[in-house]
Amino acid sequence: MPSAAITALDAAGLPYRVIRHGPVTSLSEAATVRGVEIPDVVKTIVVRRGPDDHLFVLTPGGRVISWPKLRALLGVNRLSMPDAATAKDVTGYERGTITPFGATTAWPVVADERVRGRTITLGAGEHGVAVAVDADAALEVLGATVADVTDPEPGR
Repeated sequence: MPSAAITALDAAGLPYRVIRHGPVTSLSEAATVRGVEIPDVVKTIVVRRGPDDHLFVLTPGGRVISWPKLRALLGVNRLSMPDAATAKDVTGYERGTITPFGATTAWPVVADERVRGRTITLGAGEHGVAVAVDADAALEVLGATVADVTDPEPGR
């Protein structure tokens, strides 16, 4: 039985390629086993705006959320990241597998502008599995807000 993420991708008519690779321990290892460059490994981060108010932030590999930029974009003074149990409760996915596709709630999506024009890989709802998709098509399907919301990861 396909994961909720795969079912959602199929329902959206979005072409994708499944990549089964087993456990990885680093960003560079994920890029290597997926056969992509580091910026193409896109993390889906769950961010809490308020009680029962979350969103997904798509960040390219090698970059981290810029909290001041994201707060300014959203017009809020405070954001936080929920703990792993809460993230699973609000998405249906465990950390390391989270994707906006097929989540239990269709939270808004904000994507860093650097994912545009690329083929990206995202979590697919289960450990050791990713999907490769055209970023622009995925952002359109998700109705994502695209903006500069990241900074280089320290040490990169």
